[in-house]
Amino acid sequence: MSLIHGTHKIPNMHGTHKAPKLASEDFISNMPNNVLTNILDRLPLQDAVRTSVLARNWRFNWTMLSQLVFDVNFFKYLSKTEGHENNYGIIITRVLMHIKGVITKFVLYIDERWKLDDEDINDWILFLSNKGVKDITLWNKKTRTFKLSARLFSCLELKHLKLVHCCFDPSSGFHGFPNLLRLELLRVRFKTGKIGKFFTGCPALMFLDLYLSSHVGSVKLGEIAKLKNLKSLSLNLFNLERTAMTSSSGIFELVGSLPKLQGLHLDFSYCKSFTVDVAGKRSRTTFSRLKDLKLTGIDLGNGIMLSCVFELTRCFPNLQALKITARNQDDDPAPASCSDCNKMGPLQLQTVVFNKLVGSNNEVCLIKYLLSCSPFLKKLVTHPFPSLASDEKFALATKLLKLHPASPDVDIDLC
Repeated sequence: MSLIHGTHKIPNMHGTHKAPKLASEDFISNMPNNVLTNILDRLPLQDAVRTSVLARNWRFNWTMLSQLVFDVNFFKYLSKTEGHENNYGIIITRVLMHIKGVITKFVLYIDERWKLDDEDINDWILFLSNKGVKDITLWNKKTRTFKLSARLFSCLELKHLKLVHCCFDPSSGFHGFPNLLRLELLRVRFKTGKIGKFFTGCPALMFLDLYLSSHVGSVKLGEIAKLKNLKSLSLNLFNLERTAMTSSSGIFELVGSLPKLQGLHLDFSYCKSFTVDVAGKRSRTTFSRLKDLKLTGIDLGNGIMLSCVFELTRCFPNLQALKITARNQDDDPAPASCSDCNKMGPLQLQTVVFNKLVGSNNEVCLIKYLLSCSPFLKKLVTHPFPSLASDEKFALATKLLKLHPASPDVDIDLC
């Protein structure tokens, strides 16, 4: 394509090949515009643009694109195009200006190599707000945090928002994203005290993924509890107020406040405040809705945290998928729950995955419990810690192969 605006030209993404002669009956070209747009949206952006060489009537079909993904592959392609090494921002602007209809999806990777101007990016967001954008992903790979302007809050039709390594401050006039269904904030910073306001302004939210930078203890349990439509929640426990997650009872309080929750991912990486007297108490309540549980950075060498895992699996009786990424710092003895498997009741687990195992007695104790209490288990996958020596891996495999699963059909994969 060779679309010219001003003194800058959008790069020729199709090379210098002549357009091939098409058959007398061109089925694809005669498709309705919405079907063509759907096909083009599934191609990498540079390939969608290159369809302009297929025939004269295909020259501007790419301008019907509704999804623009400026990812690493797009920028790598441009970097190989002579004369366009430092014009990335201009090229993106030209592409945006040529799109005829709505732009429902916009993905942008921000990297030191691309030399994109912050003001240009914020201008693009304002432009997108007038194009009916429903899905925005800004993935900042720079060492410096990208500062978003208040223009983001004019995108009121948003249904999915993903921000990585960004910072922003909800303005006083911001009343939320009423249509937002999925929110992912990873390594994001904004002024303390504004976090709760941001959540509560998204009443339709169904999927929430939180990993906030420099916001230790700043998210209140009650703020998340207001999201009654939430089906999936992923968060780092160090972002929650300090009094909320000192025990398994805090987790149960959170799950109990979310009536539609089916998936839960908790990151324990910086959580060291579980208390013996509270964690040792058994919950009498079960939560039958939860189907998927992921626990990351949990210290299985810590007896209290290990007891928490036992309690979670017992109180989520309909759990079907469990994934645990371990870290082992302590070396406490296994809790009494391990020798009391018969009294725990059957589990509905179908798949279990363990990452970063070191072969400790506590790990084997937990796996023994899960195998013996899961009559419907189909798959157990164990990944040892990468630096584990060969003889240690062999010792771990030997221990696991001696266990007796309740399920006759379980496939045990010792990676």
